[in-house]
Amino acid sequence: MNKNFNDLLKSYKNRRIAVAVSGGIDSMALMHIAANSGLNAVAVTVDHGLRENSASDAKFVEQIAAKIKIPHYILHWTGTKPKTGIEDAARRARYELLLDFCRAHDIKVLMTAHQADDQIETFLMNLGRGSGVYGLAGIRAELTLDGITIARPLLDVTRAELIKYCKNNKIEYVHDEMNDDENFTRVKIRKNRHILEDRLGITDARILTAIHSLGRVRDMLEDDVEELVSSVLINNRAIFSEKFLTDMPHELRMKFLSRILQKIGTLPYPPRLEKIERAIICLENDCKFTTARCIVRRVQSNILIAAEGQSCSFRKAK
Repeated sequence: MNKNFNDLLKSYKNRRIAVAVSGGIDSMALMHIAANSGLNAVAVTVDHGLRENSASDAKFVEQIAAKIKIPHYILHWTGTKPKTGIEDAARRARYELLLDFCRAHDIKVLMTAHQADDQIETFLMNLGRGSGVYGLAGIRAELTLDGITIARPLLDVTRAELIKYCKNNKIEYVHDEMNDDENFTRVKIRKNRHILEDRLGITDARILTAIHSLGRVRDMLEDDVEELVSSVLINNRAIFSEKFLTDMPHELRMKFLSRILQKIGTLPYPPRLEKIERAIICLENDCKFTTARCIVRRVQSNILIAAEGQSCSFRKAK
C-alpha cells in the first residue's frame, strides 16, 4: 500500500472505528488491514435485501470477522424499496444505517473501502451528468457528518492492488452479481473505461490528477460556503435576503442552500440535487414549502429556512 494510505491509517490508531464491510474485495481487504493494524475496530455489514444472496453474504462476512477476531454487526434496510433510482436510494439508506449505528455505539469514525477505481468511476459518472466542481472533485478522503468522520483510506489504492493483497493474504470475498449488471451506470463505465486510455491516451493517473486538482478548488469553495452559511444561521434558523441568494454564482448558490438545509434539517447526507433545484425555482417568488425536513418560506424579498415544527416568523430568534 502507498504512503498516503499508511499515513491516514496511523491517524486513527487511538480511535474507535466502524468498518463498513459488504463482503467484496475492497471491504474485505480493508477489514483485514484494520484487524492486522491493531485498530480498535468493529465491522458492520448492511443487508439491503435487494439480492437473493444478500443475507448469506452478510453471514459470510460475520464468519470471516470471527476468524480474525473483529466484532461484527449486521444492519438491515427494511421497508418499501423504490422502483427507480435504486442505486442512490440504497447508498443513502446504507449511510443512514451506518451513521445511526456509530451514534448508538459512540463511534466517531466510519471507515469505508472506496478506492481509486471508484474515484475515477464517480468522476466519469458526474461528468456525464454535467456536474460542476463539487461533483467532479470526486469522493473525499475524509468527511464529517453529524460529528462522525467518514474516512476512506483506500482512495489512492487501485482495485488491482487490492486484488493482489487479497490473493497474497488468502482473503476470501464474495462477488456481487449487481457489479456485472450494465443497467447500472457505474457498471457500464467500469466495463468501458479502458477505451479512454486505449483510444485517447487518457490514463487513470491523469484522471486522478485532475480529480485532486478539482478537490483543492472544492475545498476553497467549501470554506466560502461555510462562511456564508454561518453569516445567516442563528439558533438553527436562517434568514436572508433573496438578493443574497441570487447574487451568487449558480454553483455556490446550490451548495449554499444545500448546506443550510442539511444543517437545519440535521440530515446525515446533503439533500438530493433535484430538491435543491426545485427549491431554487420556488424561491423566485413568494412561497412556503417543506423540503429536507425544513420549512422554507419567502415573503417579498426575505427568505426564511427553519426546521419542521419551528416558528415560521421572520422575527429573529432570541
